[in-house]
Amino acid sequence: MQKQIKRCIDVVVAAITLIATSPILLLSCAVVWARLGRPIIFCQERAGLSGRIFTLYKLRTMSSSVDENGTLLPIAQRLTPLGRTLRHLSIDELPQLWNVLRGDMSLVGPRPLLAAYLPRYDAHQMRRHLMKPGITGYAQVAGRNALAWETKFSLDIYYIDHWSLWLDFRIAAQTVWAVVSARNTQELGVPSETEFGVTPIDQPTST
Repeated sequence: MQKQIKRCIDVVVAAITLIATSPILLLSCAVVWARLGRPIIFCQERAGLSGRIFTLYKLRTMSSSVDENGTLLPIAQRLTPLGRTLRHLSIDELPQLWNVLRGDMSLVGPRPLLAAYLPRYDAHQMRRHLMKPGITGYAQVAGRNALAWETKFSLDIYYIDHWSLWLDFRIAAQTVWAVVSARNTQELGVPSETEFGVTPIDQPTST
């Protein structure tokens, strides 16, 4: 019964939030188009419930700048001042409300990671896919990119094992506070360049 209530809350809150923030989203899309060109929306395959692949939507925050060899520059160099601001204010996440309405995601849950990571998980880590991924989650309010992968996974599994509507409410409230108070500014505005399952010596410098 609680899962049905969770889904109802997702649909109602996502719809209301999408309507309420539509002026901000439309303005942001116009600015992204003017500064970065097309595409305005960044689309990427992520792993969802039971490992099912879906397309995640975000506002584009990075340029397509390449080096002399035609290789994409590191993330930190491609993240524009506009993109940094969009990430800092979490405006780039707003298109994911459509993912919630479609049923790909929930408002709260483990963050959806790259589909390419699926073969790299062990059985314990794979348990993070027992619930729909969320726009925000337990690991996000605990530190986002400041956390090591193992810590993130531990928090995801804790959420799976202790899930309740009250826990969702707490995480959602902490997320709102983090955005409003600009807590963890670095983690909110700067993407992690650490790829799961890749040792530092093999770590790629582009995405």
